[in-house]
Amino acid sequence: MPSNSRETKLEAFGQLLDVLDILRVQCPWDRKQTDESLRPNTIEETMELAEAIMAGDYDAMRKELGDVLLHVLFYAKIGDENGRWDIADVCDALRRKLIFRHPHIFGDETASTAEEVLQKWEVIKMKEKGGNKTVLSGVPSSLPSLIKAERVQEKASNVGFDWEKREDVWDKVREEFAEVEKAMRDGVADDVEAEFGDLLFSVVNAARLYGVRADNALERTNRKFITRFNYIEAQATAAGKHVNELSLDEMDALWNEAKQCL
Repeated sequence: MPSNSRETKLEAFGQLLDVLDILRVQCPWDRKQTDESLRPNTIEETMELAEAIMAGDYDAMRKELGDVLLHVLFYAKIGDENGRWDIADVCDALRRKLIFRHPHIFGDETASTAEEVLQKWEVIKMKEKGGNKTVLSGVPSSLPSLIKAERVQEKASNVGFDWEKREDVWDKVREEFAEVEKAMRDGVADDVEAEFGDLLFSVVNAARLYGVRADNALERTNRKFITRFNYIEAQATAAGKHVNELSLDEMDALWNEAKQCL
């Protein structure tokens, strides 16, 4: 599909704003929405976009991007109504931020690789008016733990706190694994949880160092497990049984079948 012209894109954006203006006045549901009431739906729409990305479903991505965009415009509309700011202010603030954070494009600095850009990124953000006060303060506390671990590691790495050689991380993974085993033997529940956390953190760190998104990797495995377990359940049903009536050996055999065909 050929790309639309800039004029067509701007026209489409303006028409979308017009539709939202009408809905905000005439639709009872749209009229009653607030920042707080939209928030749960925004999270849901964002997760649906993430699912479409993981599935590689580009038609679904286009749909879900539209839903996320609607929420962006809706918050801006509410902000406009309350005299705070409107979508033009949002766009202008973003434009200024992008220019400020890319001095190698819009200023006198140089950066020829993505790694060089990242090394300067955190320092630049801390220089912004109203920007982060510390390197890790920009990581939202509400992020899922796996993604949060990756983000804090990335930010620390951007200011030079990282392994000199990525292969060295495996010694840390092995060390943390041994500490989990010791905590399990000692039987202190709080220590077991803490050591499992350290082990998971080190594995996420290893994934990051080797260019693997830990959350994406785990989600692929989640989906693979679900598909294979669904196969076991379907085979049990076909045999007139509930899955919990199968022996472990029977389930293992079906699991191996699933690995071959799914």
